Amino acid sequence: MPPLASINTGEPRARGNLRDIALSFLRLGCISFGGPVAHLGYLREEFVSRRQWLDDEAYTDFIALCQFLPGATSSQMVFALGMLREGLLGGVLASICFTLPSALLMILFAYSVSAAGNLHHAGWLHGLKLAAVAVVAQAVWGMGRTLCPDAARICTALAAAMITLLIPGSLGQIGVLTAGGVIGWLIYYGRPVTSSAPTGKIPPVLQQDHRLALGLLILFFFLLLILPLIASGGGFWLPLLTGFYQAGSLVFGGGHVVLPLLRSQLVGHGWIGNDAFLAGYGAVQAMPGPLFTFAAYLGTVITGGSHAWVGGVWCLLALFLPSWLLVAGTLSYWDQLRTKRWARASMFGINAAVVGILLAALYNPLWKESISSLWDVLLAIGIFGLLSPLRVPPWIVVILAAVIGQLFL
Repeated sequence: MPPLASINTGEPRARGNLRDIALSFLRLGCISFGGPVAHLGYLREEFVSRRQWLDDEAYTDFIALCQFLPGATSSQMVFALGMLREGLLGGVLASICFTLPSALLMILFAYSVSAAGNLHHAGWLHGLKLAAVAVVAQAVWGMGRTLCPDAARICTALAAAMITLLIPGSLGQIGVLTAGGVIGWLIYYGRPVTSSAPTGKIPPVLQQDHRLALGLLILFFFLLLILPLIASGGGFWLPLLTGFYQAGSLVFGGGHVVLPLLRSQLVGHGWIGNDAFLAGYGAVQAMPGPLFTFAAYLGTVITGGSHAWVGGVWCLLALFLPSWLLVAGTLSYWDQLRTKRWARASMFGINAAVVGILLAALYNPLWKESISSLWDVLLAIGIFGLLSPLRVPPWIVVILAAVIGQLFL
C-alpha cells in the first residue's frame, strides 16, 4: 500500500519517518498508563498538539473509525497513526513499539506465575481478583452511561447479559452481537438519534490502492471462517491462533471485552486455570500500553517451558492481526461507510450488546470467582471508589490491592 500523506503540516516525507515512528510510539508505550481513554489523550497530545501530524477534526474521525470496528480503540488508533505516516509498514511498526514495553512485562510476569505453582491460596492473587472486579465494574458503569442512554438500549444490554449467561462461550456471544446489530437497525434506522460521533472529513488518502484494501478485508473474513475448520484437526499452535484471532475479531467496545471472549476459549478448553487467567487480567491493569498485552501473558503461561515467550508472541500477534487487517482495509472506505444509516443504526445495538456481555462477565467469572465474604465486597467497593470518584491511577490501585491481599487475605 502506498504510504499515506502527511496531513496539515506541509512536511516533506523523509527516510527518517520510520525511526521517528519507532521512537515516538516506544516512548508512549512506556508512559501510557490509565487505560484506553487515557491513551487517546496521550496520542492527541503527541500527534495533534505537538507534532501536528493531523488536526483535531481528522483525529476524531480516526476515533470514529476505530470505534466502529471490532478491536481495542487505542491500539487501532496507534496503527492508523502509523499508517498516516508510512503506510502499512508504519502502522505495524507503531503497534509493535507501543505494545512492546507492556508485552515484555506481562511475559516476565507469566514466567513468575508459572514458577509459583499452585495459586489457589495466594493472597496477592486474591487481591488482583478483587481489583479486576472493580476495574470491570468501572468499565460497565462508564460504557453503560455512554452506550445505553435510552430504554431500548438498556433493555438490549440486560437481555444480552442474560443470554450470555445462559449460553456461555463464543457461540452465545456471537449470537448476542448479531442480534444487537439487527435490533439497532430495526429501532434506530428511521429515527434521528443523538450521537457523539464526529462529522468531519477523513483526511484524503493519496494514491490509495483500493484493490489491496479490499484484499485485506477479504483476508480478514477468510481467516475468520477458515481457521476454525482447519484447527479442528488437533495440534497446538493452530488452535491457539484460532482462539485469539476469533477473540480479536469480536472485541467491540474496548479491551475489557476480551475477558469473556478469551476465557470461554481458554479456560473452557482447559488450556489455563481460572486462577492464573484472572491473575494475568488483574496484573495487566497495572501496565502501560494496551490491555491486549494480556495475550502475551496467556500465551506464555499456556506454552510453558523456557521458550514459553514464543507462545506469548504468537498469541499477541493473533489477537492484534484482525485489527490490523480491518483498519488497513477500511480506512479508504470510511468516508462512504460512516454515512450509511444502516451502519450507524446497527452499531447502536451492537454497542448495547457489548455492555451486556461485559455485565455478564462481571458476574461470571469475576464476582463468582473472587467474592466469597463481606470483607471481599467491602474491599472491592473501596477499590472501585479509588478508581472512579477519586481517579487514582489504575496501576497504583492494582499494586495496592495485591499488597493488601498478601498481607490480610
